Amino acid sequence: MNINRHILLNGIVVFTMIVLAPFARAQSETTGTLGSPSATTTIPGNQIPAPDPKFGGTIQKNATQSKAWWAPRVVPPKESPNVLLIMTDDVGFGAPSTFGGVIPTPALDRVANSGLRYTNFNSTSLCSPTRAALITGRNHHSVGFGVISEQSTGFPGYNSIIPKDKATIGQTLLDNGFATSWFGKNHNTPTFTASQVGPFDQWPIGMGFEYFYGFVGGDTSQWQPNLYRNTTPIYPYVGNPNWNLTTAQADDAIAWMNRIDQIDPTKPFFCYYVPGGTHAPHHATPEWIKKIEDMHLFDEGWNELRQTIYANQKKLGVIPQDAKLTPWPDDLLKQWEDLTADEKKLFIRQVNVYAAYLAYTDHEIGRVIQAVEDIGRLDNTIIVYISGDNGGSVEGTLVGTPNEVASFNGVEVPVDVQLDKFYDVWGSDETYNHMAVPWSWALDTPFKWSKQIASHFGGIRQGMCVSWPGHIDDEGGVRDQFHHVIDVVPTILEVCGIPAPQEVNGIPQAPMEGVSFAYTFAKENADSPSTHKTQYFEMMGDHAIYHEGWIASTKVIRPPWQIVGPVNQNPYGNVTWELYDLNNDWTQFHDVAAENPAKLAEMKKLFLQQAEKYQVLPLDASVATRLVSPRPNITAGRTEFVYRVPMTGVPQGDSPLILNTSYTITAEVEIPDGGAEGILLTSGGRFGGYGFYLLKGKPVFLWNLVDLDRQRWEGHEEIAPGKHTIEFDFQYDGLGDGTLAFNSMSGIGRSGTGILKVDGREVATQKMEKTIPLILQWDETFDIASDTGTPVDDTDYQIPFEFTGTLNKLTLKMDRPELSPDDIKKLEAATRNNRASE
Repeated sequence: MNINRHILLNGIVVFTMIVLAPFARAQSETTGTLGSPSATTTIPGNQIPAPDPKFGGTIQKNATQSKAWWAPRVVPPKESPNVLLIMTDDVGFGAPSTFGGVIPTPALDRVANSGLRYTNFNSTSLCSPTRAALITGRNHHSVGFGVISEQSTGFPGYNSIIPKDKATIGQTLLDNGFATSWFGKNHNTPTFTASQVGPFDQWPIGMGFEYFYGFVGGDTSQWQPNLYRNTTPIYPYVGNPNWNLTTAQADDAIAWMNRIDQIDPTKPFFCYYVPGGTHAPHHATPEWIKKIEDMHLFDEGWNELRQTIYANQKKLGVIPQDAKLTPWPDDLLKQWEDLTADEKKLFIRQVNVYAAYLAYTDHEIGRVIQAVEDIGRLDNTIIVYISGDNGGSVEGTLVGTPNEVASFNGVEVPVDVQLDKFYDVWGSDETYNHMAVPWSWALDTPFKWSKQIASHFGGIRQGMCVSWPGHIDDEGGVRDQFHHVIDVVPTILEVCGIPAPQEVNGIPQAPMEGVSFAYTFAKENADSPSTHKTQYFEMMGDHAIYHEGWIASTKVIRPPWQIVGPVNQNPYGNVTWELYDLNNDWTQFHDVAAENPAKLAEMKKLFLQQAEKYQVLPLDASVATRLVSPRPNITAGRTEFVYRVPMTGVPQGDSPLILNTSYTITAEVEIPDGGAEGILLTSGGRFGGYGFYLLKGKPVFLWNLVDLDRQRWEGHEEIAPGKHTIEFDFQYDGLGDGTLAFNSMSGIGRSGTGILKVDGREVATQKMEKTIPLILQWDETFDIASDTGTPVDDTDYQIPFEFTGTLNKLTLKMDRPELSPDDIKKLEAATRNNRASE
């Protein structure tokens, strides 16, 4: 052997023994007698699940001559804390009291006062993209969530499929011996795999979370949610009118933690707690609404509210003393003083209910934190509480809406209608409510813009608080270092002493893209430079790049409350750039692009490099078109569907979509003596959908047009006992003969004629002048022979309204032309032009 090579090899061996061996032992530490039932071990963690150990006993011909041996149980490193990861939804930086807001959030205050406030923590500007980044430690495009799944397209950065080479924190902690759970919102299961046939690898239980209690999708009613336990739909609200998911979720999480603690008090837990609050609908209980109304927090209006929050933020030290309040956008939003008395009355009601929802949500989070203390684990639990997954939501239109399904279909409900019909029931299950845009803008103080806007801090800056008793030596401190949601997983792994796995289920893992912020826990590092140097942002064409105290941002190309509207077809290279020096301008107040052309050019080049690296390309600024784009769901390419037995709970993304097309629904039934009634088929619910049913023996087909109108076809005679065929045929006017003719009657949401038949005989015929163009109520499902959630018409029936006859067969046929992406864009343009003329 070459002597130099021999010395080198020996050196490597010695280095490994002296330097790496202690680390390896720390990661593979066995307790108890090896082979005994009580033995435990940690694992190196580079490969999960860990390979089965070699049998350590002996086997002879007889058991009496053999030695039994048990593989040691895998446990985390001895000092690993429990982890409680909390995130609320659609909360602007200036909303909670903890960051200067007027809305009381004592649970967030509790975490802040016993730990740290982070004032420079950032999201992606939209729900599921932030959540995908949060649980993987990678950028949202890297894990397929450039947008929400409802807008997914067939590009790696936008398909809403988390790749297998980017395992979640749930999977990593589970295979290292933690109990893992997920409570609340799951907006990371693709809409096209959300049915009971799965596949379930992209559900929480398929991503390393042993227990899931929550809803699948962007939002849901808190009164009648599309709720799951693991993968099974459950309906605890039936017969329980005071039930609310916000409380029920906390109850279930508390029960889970107590169960883990009582069965195995030594087992650490990871609880991912993400309630629906405060995403629309804003469903607070009457008690919380009254509590907030009695505080009169918003009587002076949104302009004065901004000044109050701004002053509070300076007192708390969560913004610099020289930070400037960004100007009110007079070209977009009204000043409070210019409103009518009716507008002020309505808008105050809207924001009071929102504030009640936030306070209520925080209260229930407080119960969960208290439960950790009650079981004696708070001193060994790290709590990460992120206030919002993006900035305040402006998806409720300029005047708010009693029904968010209406606003997502481009329908604005006038103020007088809201006051007359919905004012007293705002926040109840009779509304799917959202507040007026200016409130959300104000609750993003001191920043400008909002949710969906990735280029400005109103959309991406989140308040975050972290506590960890005995490990944070600056209780009540403030940290200003720049960090991002992708930094949470690396932080959790560091404090747990667990490495990021290099291989999961035999698949090599991509490296983490975030960095740990655990260094900020030490008081001596309070003013240390951030370890997160560069971060891109992109959402629906709007983009920015942060680098070492500078941010280059594109000028906002579309107000986010305009769901259907003009689209910048080429957002890369066809936008105006702004530049901000954040070291001297905390709030993006002063655009210095003109003074620094070289710096801007450098930043634009850096954005392109990051975009190419993290699957951001191709940029796409479309919104509504992506909602109706075809996806690889189980209905793709099918035009005929046959059902022979009752079935409920099929989500919108996996059920036949009959919008913007001609269709025929045929039910072959058998009516018993005495008649029958009940649901044959329904999809959607109280806030938008359709129902096909027998009411007191008479056939009915009803379209609920976003709770503003209901159009019904009804037979005048009861159907006699015996076998019958009931049919509803709808001929859509927007598309003809399987081709597209782009004229004044083309587009989406157009008219059509429906014919209701019994045994081939017409019993009702009428034309529907307008149809729902884009989306049904997304938290309601496609049900056959009974109804779940809410009825499409409360005056006709209440759930479950099971069919009391026999449904032998139900067939749904559609006559939908195959649409190319260009066709869809033309349809949207035609619809936009039609609406402008209407």
